[in-house]
Amino acid sequence: MSFLTKSKFKLAVECPTKLFYTGKKKYANKSLDNPFLEALADGGFQVGELAKQYYPDGHDINTLNYDEALHQTNQLLVQENITIFEAAIKHNNLFIRIDILIKRGSQIKLIEVKSKSIDERLGESFLTQNGSNILADWRPYLNDVAFQRHVVKSALKNFSVTSFLLLVNKNSKAASDGINQKYKIIEDKNLRKSIKVLSPLNQEDLSSKLLCEVPVDYYCDLLINSQFNENIFGFENLINDYSERYSNDVKAKPKLKKECRDCEFKATKEEIASGLISGYHECWKEGLGWKDKEFEKPNVLNIWDHRAKNKFIEQGKIKFSDFSEEDINPKKLRGDNELLRVERQWLQIEKVQNNDSSIFINKDGLQKEIDSWTYPLHFIDFETSTVAIPFNKGRKPYEGIAFQYSHHIVYESGYIEHKGEYLNSEKGVFPNYDFLRQLKKELEGDSGTVFRYHNHENTYLNIIYRQLQEEKDYIADKDVLCSFIKSITKSKKESTEEWQGERNMVDLWVLIKKYYYNPATNGSNSLKDVLPATINSSTFLKEKYSQPIYGTTSMPSLNFKNHQWLDVNDNFASNPYDKLIISDFFEDAEICENIKNTDGIKDGGAAMMAYAKMQFEDMGNEERKVLKKNLLRYCELDTLAMVMIYEAWINWL
Repeated sequence: MSFLTKSKFKLAVECPTKLFYTGKKKYANKSLDNPFLEALADGGFQVGELAKQYYPDGHDINTLNYDEALHQTNQLLVQENITIFEAAIKHNNLFIRIDILIKRGSQIKLIEVKSKSIDERLGESFLTQNGSNILADWRPYLNDVAFQRHVVKSALKNFSVTSFLLLVNKNSKAASDGINQKYKIIEDKNLRKSIKVLSPLNQEDLSSKLLCEVPVDYYCDLLINSQFNENIFGFENLINDYSERYSNDVKAKPKLKKECRDCEFKATKEEIASGLISGYHECWKEGLGWKDKEFEKPNVLNIWDHRAKNKFIEQGKIKFSDFSEEDINPKKLRGDNELLRVERQWLQIEKVQNNDSSIFINKDGLQKEIDSWTYPLHFIDFETSTVAIPFNKGRKPYEGIAFQYSHHIVYESGYIEHKGEYLNSEKGVFPNYDFLRQLKKELEGDSGTVFRYHNHENTYLNIIYRQLQEEKDYIADKDVLCSFIKSITKSKKESTEEWQGERNMVDLWVLIKKYYYNPATNGSNSLKDVLPATINSSTFLKEKYSQPIYGTTSMPSLNFKNHQWLDVNDNFASNPYDKLIISDFFEDAEICENIKNTDGIKDGGAAMMAYAKMQFEDMGNEERKVLKKNLLRYCELDTLAMVMIYEAWINWL
């Protein structure tokens, strides 16, 4: 029998059609290979194992077999008082595994463990400001609990049921060092993950509770009454409808909406060519009668940063050819010739309508910015992590960790060098202050302009500033470090202090939004999209970086030697991020095979996963060496990417 589980119910609430695609190997599924989701899942595994430590009388049901899990659960429920981990409950073709079930006589306490954080001190609410509805961020978690509560009440009618979320208390502090390193993430031969407890938590470890119970029955009732009563079925009938569809393999009629853009069942061209089916394409073909050729051009989902996409879909405005200027309502240029958001949106649509692939660059506005810069120019990029279970004593859950940076310098003469880098790979070390000291040392030698890409670097330097201010231990250079942070940043809105440094970092992402649009980005301002688009619009970049000049005396690098970044065929250049392959710098194929991410580290999620592996897993020196080298090369390319965009702009002006 095909059971409707809590994860499949959650999927159906997002989109009922997804129930038809899930679990079928013929459909592409990006959620199975997403570094960010994987990192979140690993944190969830660790929190789940920590939760068990708070209920020491619990009985663990480890079997994955449905029937055996049900049998073991029913045997334990005969006892008057019992605590069960992963209790299995079935009602008709609904099946759940409850993280923690506590039975006391005829009372059942259902506890769902989540790695999401909450401020227990503030009595944080799950409601919107006017109290009329559930906050969108909390809906998936409460849907999960409401579904489980329904199954338990239906299966165990003689029991009263109360439900709770067990959440990470963001204001708790770790009572000792290395708690998270006691939980090793392991995989079996089927790549199923679990946690191996390397050593039990002691009294000191458990003296400060990192998790807190939050009662949620009221919120579940409100969610059911507000969300599901809008549907003619009602909550219980909706569950039955999903269950019947899933059991009988019946596809729900697709409902097209803006969320389709990020559908996990959306296959790439390469995946389709390999034989995988794209659920996203199936839905849009059924909903719109489209053929394959309709997907070759951008559609309403691709409009950059527009908030009315669902309204456009309802109006039948799907293709860019369906839009007029009035739909977007662009305004006149400002006096300083910066592109407004709506102007950029219309520019994106208009260029597609006119089959115009030429770049837009506001030379006057960009030149004015450049004239205000001081050489040498410094380009920096951070790699960071947040973990639910802190590495160090006195640290809070999800406290920001800056474990790596890269730093390129461009001199007024045009000379470019990879000037510096930092990477902490040592287990259990809180790196932020050493990270900051080295960054300060590299930037304080001159007054050159410092560049970042988006808000990340400014956000993390603000985090480190706050950590220094709250630090209980004596830090001899605390004031010097804080002054340095304030000199190159601006304060965040939530900060009790306000500042804007005299050398406040310039955000390259903001400059792109104001002065530069490349149709090849398809509206994206992500560095990973802007870089290849810029390269293929720049003859200068293609000619320069198709030569093995990187990592030479004319362009020094700390991690590459005589490196050729681009392969150019028929005037089209490859993506530099595709060059980040482990085998390029490590000869031992067996060790490469042992490393999960053998294609290299190509995004922030993969970098975060690599750092987590070095923190949580036992590995040999050679394997650690591979991951370190891979991280260093990835971060170096991020700052080189910023330099390349700068070079293209200078060449065009």
